[in-house]
Amino acid sequence: MTQSSDRHTAPRLRVGILGAGPVTQAIHLPTLARLSDDFEVRVVMDVDGATAEAVAGRTGAASTTRAEDVFGDPSVDVVVICSPSQFHAAQVIAACRAGAKAILCEKPFAMTADEANEIAKVSEQTGVPIIVGAMHTFDPAWLAAEAEWGSLIETSHTIRSTVVIPPNSQFEDLATDIVARPLSPASNQTDPEAAVRAVTDGIMGLAIHDLPLIRQFLPTFADLDVLRAELASPWGYVISGTASGKVVHLQAGSTDTSAPNWTLEVIGDELSLRAVFTPSYVQGGSAVATLYSSAASKTFGPYAFSGYEAEWMALARVARGQEAPPPPVELIDDLRFAIALADQSSSHVRNNRKSVA
Repeated sequence: MTQSSDRHTAPRLRVGILGAGPVTQAIHLPTLARLSDDFEVRVVMDVDGATAEAVAGRTGAASTTRAEDVFGDPSVDVVVICSPSQFHAAQVIAACRAGAKAILCEKPFAMTADEANEIAKVSEQTGVPIIVGAMHTFDPAWLAAEAEWGSLIETSHTIRSTVVIPPNSQFEDLATDIVARPLSPASNQTDPEAAVRAVTDGIMGLAIHDLPLIRQFLPTFADLDVLRAELASPWGYVISGTASGKVVHLQAGSTDTSAPNWTLEVIGDELSLRAVFTPSYVQGGSAVATLYSSAASKTFGPYAFSGYEAEWMALARVARGQEAPPPPVELIDDLRFAIALADQSSSHVRNNRKSVA
């Protein structure tokens, strides 16, 4: 597989970034540096002016503390939204109405189904395409396996996501220059609402990386039934349920070791898939995906480029009119699936905490 575009003939796409935090510093700027034939950063916005100026200075870009300066900048082709999640929907809509060539929004691109529907409507009205930064969906090893897995969607019966990683702060502290990062309070395991927030944050902040991949194997999630949802200690979750007649199991936890594990498995009677991803914040190339059958196995990857680079190259093709963007209904269904999972899991956690209070 190659990571090519018309990079030698097309002018570079000019990028405006909202939010100069860890995702911008540790993920997007290093990725854009590798893709400098296709992109140049023109402006970086952050509410912390010193952070905006420091991060923009790495690329020779301008800095600002006002999102309006990015939307109104005629030199910006692509708007990248890396702000806190609660601002995503309004900023996506504003970027659409400002006439961006394309938008890359970090996940989740909205917090409610109503927000997602409004985004889809505005995107259709303005013609501005939107890509959600779910890097695993663009990973070349995953896409190579997808091209070969045949009837696995129909024949699979069990889906397992296992994530064991060091705290993000360990990666952030090494890869970024953020000063005075606010500390997240430890979750109060005895407070039902604190526990609900913890499991919701785990689903919408971590599990959401894999939920679009999992949803591919669920013809419908209208019958989603979460049967178990618990918090792990000191951090993490264990969630089990069913949808489309299949078992879905998600588990995540934290480790202080240097041996992270990010694995997604799809198991069928005749064929199974195992994809091993690199952790977030790690610029470590692609996943490794293996299809197993009773007769043989076939492995895809690792490829030299990662899902981060692949999502940016997809954005370039979309912005240049070389490729159609993902249908808005796909993005909305991904979000609805995540919200349904979070809502049902939260109800279990709340009820469990109240029953032992």
